[in-house]
Amino acid sequence: MKKSMRMLALVLSFVMVLGLFPAVHAEDTPVLANADEIVVYYTNDVHTYIDGTLSYDNLADLKAETAAVAAGVLLVDAGDHVQGTAYGSMDKGETIIKLMNAAGYDLATLGNHEFDYGMERALELVEKADFQYVSSNFYHIVDGYEGTTVLPSLHIADIGETRIAFVGITTPESFTKSTPAYFQDENGNYIYGISGGDDGAALYGDMQTAIDAAKAEGATMIIGLGHLGDDPASQPWTSEEVINNVTGLDAFIDGHSHSTVEGKEVAGKDGNPVLLTQTGEYFGAIGMMVLKADGTIATDLIGYEEILEGQVDENGEAVLDEDGNQVMDVVGYKLVSELYTGAEWGSVEAVATIKNDWIAAIDEQLGTVIGTSNVALGNYDADGNRLVRSQETNTGDFCADALYFLFDDMGLDVDVAIMNGGGVRNKAITGELTFKTAKEIHTFGNVACLQTVTGQQLLDALEWGARTAGTGEENGGFLHVSGMTYKIDGEWPESTQVDDKGVWIGAPTGGYRVHDVQIYNKETNAYEPLELNAKYNMAGYNYTLRDLGDGFNMFSSAVNILDYVMEDYMVLANYVKGFENGAVEASNSPLLAKYPNMLLDYSTTDGSGRIVLEEAVREEVKEEEQEVVQTPETEEEMVEEAPIAEEKN
Repeated sequence: MKKSMRMLALVLSFVMVLGLFPAVHAEDTPVLANADEIVVYYTNDVHTYIDGTLSYDNLADLKAETAAVAAGVLLVDAGDHVQGTAYGSMDKGETIIKLMNAAGYDLATLGNHEFDYGMERALELVEKADFQYVSSNFYHIVDGYEGTTVLPSLHIADIGETRIAFVGITTPESFTKSTPAYFQDENGNYIYGISGGDDGAALYGDMQTAIDAAKAEGATMIIGLGHLGDDPASQPWTSEEVINNVTGLDAFIDGHSHSTVEGKEVAGKDGNPVLLTQTGEYFGAIGMMVLKADGTIATDLIGYEEILEGQVDENGEAVLDEDGNQVMDVVGYKLVSELYTGAEWGSVEAVATIKNDWIAAIDEQLGTVIGTSNVALGNYDADGNRLVRSQETNTGDFCADALYFLFDDMGLDVDVAIMNGGGVRNKAITGELTFKTAKEIHTFGNVACLQTVTGQQLLDALEWGARTAGTGEENGGFLHVSGMTYKIDGEWPESTQVDDKGVWIGAPTGGYRVHDVQIYNKETNAYEPLELNAKYNMAGYNYTLRDLGDGFNMFSSAVNILDYVMEDYMVLANYVKGFENGAVEASNSPLLAKYPNMLLDYSTTDGSGRIVLEEAVREEVKEEEQEVVQTPETEEEMVEEAPIAEEKN
């Protein structure tokens, strides 16, 4: 596991037992760190997964143990810590900040999901934190011009003779991977910005300015604390590209891409090596960086292993399984690290109390059984690869159908529903379904809306969502649909027009990859070709329909029929309750019972075939697929022809 730099070699050992077991310190326990060493522990993309084997109470104990022997110890986070599960969304991140305060965090930067509860809430959480937030490229916009940064660009920690500067940086993808509307005022003017630039120059420039400021303040060690990631889809804003284009960094603690990077040397602009690291996701590991007085650095990711004990019967004989192997029980855990050890695993009681009380409260609130699923609703293939951002899945279908069902069951005229793949977060779900299960699928707290759109706007939305399909790149805006089918030519070149913030601004200049779009007609019970000039009532969530989420800007002139009807997880619960006895089978949807011939089959993870990704290039694009209707239309024109929505008695 160890990754070192400039010939640093540290060998420590770490053995711990869960807080349920009393800690017994042996006299020969190795020291955690030498007295002249500074240890920086780090996390990223925890996403409120506080109920796993590792959590904030264990991290708090680790920091306290280290502080007793090292020259200094710091605890930092590289973003995306307040959103992800019901433990974050139920109070919009407040308890997570309490846990981080109790654990002893010193510093954090903003990830894109820190904005998911709105800008006002994001800034409230910053104020509630006892630790400092930093970001060198998150700024105010005044009269259309870049103003001062919203947060300090850097934070300096003095430990002995070492002056460590942490420079914060936030992904420009926050505009579209959160909600662009949160960065605007009530008139749609941007009042907050995150520098990026089409070529990354603005991002690199702000980072360099902060590094230079740190040098001017006498920093002897400069560490980037960023939420950028190494996903090629994030280019030119990846952490490696930033490192390549600045000078003066010694290390970079990263997040955003959920990558496991124990330690990787990346060349700075001046050719000097910078140590890049990232822990993965969901508290699967704790990052550890060790700094020596001579400037050498080493990093490692501290994982854990189960402590097993064999079962024995009343006679003291081993209990064997059918293969003749002794049955083993998990009796505890130990930390695993090549770089580091020291004390037994502990759990700070004060932090554990906050965590356990909150978990119990949420589990009680959301634990009510609302139904069962006899099919596995999934988003991953057999090899663990996530599919929902790049192709149809049965969970994506289920979520789109839930939106369609919501408005149809209200007696409103709904033609289609769309669901962005990035809003579908679960692994395979089967068996009992609870409100908490629904929260595992939809973690964001978005709300359902119904709009009238043109066929052209719908086509543009499908094209925007399919812009990376077939390229191997995941896209949170990939659209799952209900009441509709479509095909994607995965080899047709993508040419959708986009602005410097990653927001859609126009139809593709080289023809549509999406074609053969079919809309279900509830009168004929058949799918019929999309008409570009026709009006359709479309269900979706505010994230895509109203707030420019994932860059969906083609709906700016759509007519709102009904706004902010129901929170996303409740939309799912409502749909489950619509099944007979709440029992979800492969093809017993209440929609199918009402509308024969709709594609509604949840039997396989790949879904029912509503979306077809083609491998071969079409020889030519049909004329009708090339046709583009000028949009947006005026709201007055839309209102005149919009179907009237009537509530069911």
